[in-house]
Parts: sequence; structure tokens; C-alpha cells
Amino acid sequence: MSMLIEVWGDYACFSRPEMKTERVSYDIITPSAARGLVEAIYWHPGMKYHIDRIYLLNPVRFTNIRRNEVKSTLLSSAALSAAKGGAAPVLYTSADIQQRAALVLQDVHYVIECHFTMTDKAAPGDNPGKFQDILRRRLRKGQCYHQPCFGCREVPANGPPGSPSLPCPSRRTWASCSMTWTTRTRKTSSLSSSGQSWWTACWTAGMWRCSHDPASIDRLL
Repeated sequence: MSMLIEVWGDYACFSRPEMKTERVSYDIITPSAARGLVEAIYWHPGMKYHIDRIYLLNPVRFTNIRRNEVKSTLLSSAALSAAKGGAAPVLYTSADIQQRAALVLQDVHYVIECHFTMTDKAAPGDNPGKFQDILRRRLRKGQCYHQPCFGCREVPANGPPGSPSLPCPSRRTWASCSMTWTTRTRKTSSLSSSGQSWWTACWTAGMWRCSHDPASIDRLL
């Protein structure tokens, strides 16, 4: 059974992977970001969310902001060494700080239509009705595991209590594009390789309809 979740915020940044130096956001929330937002409200290893449609309620507007960031990052190997009793990793932000520009979305408002499927990690007592009731209760009470956000932790997402009403899509001509869906890593005995899978979307009358199959764009129109 599909569920509708209404979210909005002042800013959003869904970074395009081809922009390396400065952050540039996609025109609309990506399915992976939408899935992460829903998982911040309720997640269980026995369920997996699938994003079906994303309704765009506000016009797409961009703005430029500048943020203080650091040039360096802490390596996971350094953190693992510290956990085993080694020296603690140190990052001096005052000496490593830099300002970077970002092209972000402004005044965003979406309705996410999603459903979930059961996984093999579900307990014998788990069932779809149980998970759906828990998710609805958490939405109604405004509960979450961590603050839902629009791409970056600095841009939190807001949502009303209770079930949202159906949106009224804006009048727009359709467009299609490909975006990074997720990054997968495959490990072998001697090396690890990573790749990207892609999703295809059709934008019609203010609504994104998502598909994993790049050849399915004709079926979405």
C-alpha cells in the first residue's frame, strides 16, 4: 500500500556528482534522498522502501549561498586505528577552513509517494500492517530517529503531523533525465570495484515518476 508524506523546507541541496569543486543541486529531490528522508522517520531491517512518485508543489527556484567548509577529511582507517588504541585523528578546522559556493534550491515543497516490501531479515512476528501502523504513528507524533534533511544536515526537512492530502501539481511540460540512484561496491578476494546504477524519471504535470529501468521512459509518458 502506497503512502503519501508531505515535506518542505527553506533550502535543499541534492548535489550533482559531476560538479566537483562547487556544489550544484539537482532540480528536484532524488529518489535516494527521498528514501533516506523516510528512513530517518522509521527504518527496520525487515523492510525496504521504494519511491514511486515525487510531487512537486512549489516552482523550482535556485539561489547561491557560501558556506564554511574544511578542505581535508578524516580517513576511516585513522578512526579505526584510534578505536584500537592508536593516536586520535585530529583536524584543525581553523587552519583548514575554506569558503565554498553552492547553488541550492530555495523554498522546496514535495509530496513523496512510497511503499515498502518485506525483506528476509523480518522476524516471524513482523508483517506489513505492523510496519505501516508504526510509520503512521511516528508521522502523526512527529517522531524520527534523526532529523530528516534535504541532502545536507544543514538544511532540515519539515513535515506536518498526520497524513498529508493529495497534492495539486503545477502545470509543467514533461522532461526526462538520468540521475545517480545509488553506488554499489563489489568485493573480491584481491580487489574491490564500485559502480553506479541509474534511475530514469518522467516529469509531467509537476510529478516525477521513477523507474530503475532506463528503457521504461516511454511507458511512463
